[in-house]
Amino acid sequence: MLLFLVHLVLTAALLLVVANVVRGFEVKSFGSALIGALVLGLVNAVVRPILAFLTLPLTIVTLGLFLFVINALMLWLMSALVPGIRIHGFLPALFASVLLAVLNLIIGLILPGL
Repeated sequence: MLLFLVHLVLTAALLLVVANVVRGFEVKSFGSALIGALVLGLVNAVVRPILAFLTLPLTIVTLGLFLFVINALMLWLMSALVPGIRIHGFLPALFASVLLAVLNLIIGLILPGL
């Protein structure tokens, strides 16, 4: 349970970092980022596998790069569900998803048990 809470807080912090770097991706407060991290986790657990399965041929043809588009769509869906988080267009969602993936990779390398 503690590991889940730490991961949730780290994801919320990363959402705030991404909001400060990517123009067109806005997060009003840490509370919004915390709710956004929870919703993003739920969306990634429920919707993303279905969407990834349905677009598997396209993912194979693009050598996996289409997964960034799927991640951007998951961020966009999260922003539609969470008040206080706004994404203005698809490109900010795409850039935010790539940056969030890179930051999560770095966190994963620094804290391997997380």
